[in-house]
Amino acid sequence: MNQDQIKELLLRLEDTATEFTVTMTGKKSKKVNGLYKPDTREILLHNKNFDDENQLVYTAIHEYAHHLQCEAEGPLRSGRSHTGAFWARFHALLEKAEKEGLYTIGIEKSDELAALTEEIREKYLAQNGVLMQGLGELLAKAHVLCRDAGVRYEDYIDRVLCLPRTAAKTAVRVSGLKVNPALGYETMKIVAAQPSAEKRAAAEEQFMARRSPDSVKVALSKKRDDEDPKDRLEKEKKRLEKTIAMLTSRLEQVEQSLSNM
Repeated sequence: MNQDQIKELLLRLEDTATEFTVTMTGKKSKKVNGLYKPDTREILLHNKNFDDENQLVYTAIHEYAHHLQCEAEGPLRSGRSHTGAFWARFHALLEKAEKEGLYTIGIEKSDELAALTEEIREKYLAQNGVLMQGLGELLAKAHVLCRDAGVRYEDYIDRVLCLPRTAAKTAVRVSGLKVNPALGYETMKIVAAQPSAEKRAAAEEQFMARRSPDSVKVALSKKRDDEDPKDRLEKEKKRLEKTIAMLTSRLEQVEQSLSNM
C-alpha cells in the first residue's frame, strides 16, 4: 500500500476540507509509529515499523484523527493531544474502517487469543462486577448498622475497612442502580455516573455493543445541536476570566511573600 492509497483510504472514512499529505518515511523508529504535524498538515508513517498493512492502516487512521481533530477544534490549547474527544473520534473511524473491510482488529486470527478474551470477560470482568456490586450492597447495609449502633460510618470506612471514601461511595451507587455486572466494574462506574436513567440505559447499551469508554463518554456528554455558539463562547469567556482573576490574585500573594523575605 503506497502513500496515495493510504490517503484515499482515509478520505473514504471521512472527508476533510483541509488538504493534508501522507508520507512514508521509509524508516524504523523506536519512539513512535507515526506522527501528525499540524503546522504543515503532514501525516508521517514510519512504515519500517510494521509487519503488515493492517498495522499500517491503524497508525494512519490514528494520525488522520489528529488531523480531523485539529480541523474541528483548531490548534491545541494545551500539551494534551490525546484527549477523550480524540480517542472517541479515532475509535469511530476504526469502527467505520472495520465495517468497510479496510481494517480488522484480528482477534479471529488466533483461536488462543479469542478463547483468552472470553475467559477475561466471563471469569474476571463479569465476576469483578458481581463482587463489587455485592460489596456496595454490604456497605449500604453497614451504613444502616453503623447509624443504629452510634458508630460514625466515615470512621468505619476509613479505619476499620481501610477503604477510600470515594471508592466506597461509588460501590454503593453502582449497586443501588443495578448496573449490569457483565460490563465489569470499571465500566459499571461510567454507567452509574450518568445523571439520568435514560443516559444510564444508553451507556449500558453502547457498552454492550463494544463501544470504547471514551466513545461512550463523549457521545453522552455532547451539547445539544441547537446550543447558541455565542452562549458557548460567553461561558468560556467567564471561565477564562475567573481563572485569570485567581491566577492574578495568587501572583500578587507570591510577589508580596517574596518582597517580605
